[in-house]
Amino acid sequence: MNDQFYRMKRMPPYVIAEVNAMRHAARLAGQDIIDLGMGNPDQPPPQHVIDKLCEVAAKPDAHGYSQSKGIPGLRRAQAGYYARRFGVDLDPESEVVVTMGSKEGLSSLATAIIAPGDVVLAPNPSYPIHTFGFIIAGATIRSVPTTPDEEYWLSLERAMNFTVPRPSVLVVSYPSNPTAEVVDLAFYERLVAWARENQVWVISDLAYSELYYDGKPTPSIMQVEGAKDIAIEFTSMSKTYSMAGWRMGFAVGNRQLIAALTRVKSYLDYGAFTPVQAAACVALNGPQDIVESNRQLYHKRRDVMVEAFGRAGWDIPPPPASMFAWAPLPPALKEMGSLEFSKQLLTQAQVAVAPGVGYGENGEGYVRIAMVENEQRLRQAARNVKRYLQSLGVNSSAA
Repeated sequence: MNDQFYRMKRMPPYVIAEVNAMRHAARLAGQDIIDLGMGNPDQPPPQHVIDKLCEVAAKPDAHGYSQSKGIPGLRRAQAGYYARRFGVDLDPESEVVVTMGSKEGLSSLATAIIAPGDVVLAPNPSYPIHTFGFIIAGATIRSVPTTPDEEYWLSLERAMNFTVPRPSVLVVSYPSNPTAEVVDLAFYERLVAWARENQVWVISDLAYSELYYDGKPTPSIMQVEGAKDIAIEFTSMSKTYSMAGWRMGFAVGNRQLIAALTRVKSYLDYGAFTPVQAAACVALNGPQDIVESNRQLYHKRRDVMVEAFGRAGWDIPPPPASMFAWAPLPPALKEMGSLEFSKQLLTQAQVAVAPGVGYGENGEGYVRIAMVENEQRLRQAARNVKRYLQSLGVNSSAA
């Protein structure tokens, strides 16, 4: 019997899981670990959303199979969100599909459109599903930078000129997870023109669309004329509405890609639990106070974290968006590497972060810090980090 499963051989050990296992063991041992590793919101959804979930769940006829593509009201609600937020018109029937979070949607789309040997352009560093969703489907990944500067465009041209077969898909994600980098509408305009010229599908992950700071709203690729010809975009309710565990996401855009995703999903699932979808409708259509309050919450945490960690001897660039900071290792500890640094931070400072190398080889030298603890805990984390750095003889000037 052959136990060398094809897809398992294409998936290396998940290095972030190693730190997660250490964190779990430390907590079982009674240690107070300040968890800044996983982007797991610590706030609840709005009460009226929870109330709708309970109301619909109490109905006797609400517990059967739902609709794989999403109930009509929820698809209309997502189209309404795009109209309000981006000024984009979407047909709820042919240009919107509900997914069980962005990860499920991205992986199902990869299953739908990728043939073994297809080349996909994906950012490095990036959230793992942006690469491994396509690797699992049989694709070959060619990395492109995350930073949207001129080198980014040169890398796209090199990829098209020197890759066989020519790449057929490009993945973009802004605000970026893990780097928190952002782009403006001019970037998407140039990207749509490039994709049309090179006949490349664009998959945009816009999960952090509402967590932007300093008064600069993040754009959508769908705002560009002609984007629907070549692009599909994923969004999520996880961070915007503090509904991560509800697994509510969406894909919108190109009708051919939406149809392919919808067809694959029809074989794989019956959609999310109907009461969850009904509550998601209320979240999108009802009061939007939580969107602004979450933005202010993470903005404040960002400022507290940058200030407190800086005083501790670790300078962290303030992220312009998302719930993450992409933090370079203190210069004196750069040779340690992100995985070992993350392990030591956990065992010596009781602070969990995610090693940058877990997001691709270009993530080495960084860690991702999730702003998912309150301000008091962030300041405590900074004090712990300060003691750890001092124990190694690293002071503010050296760090």
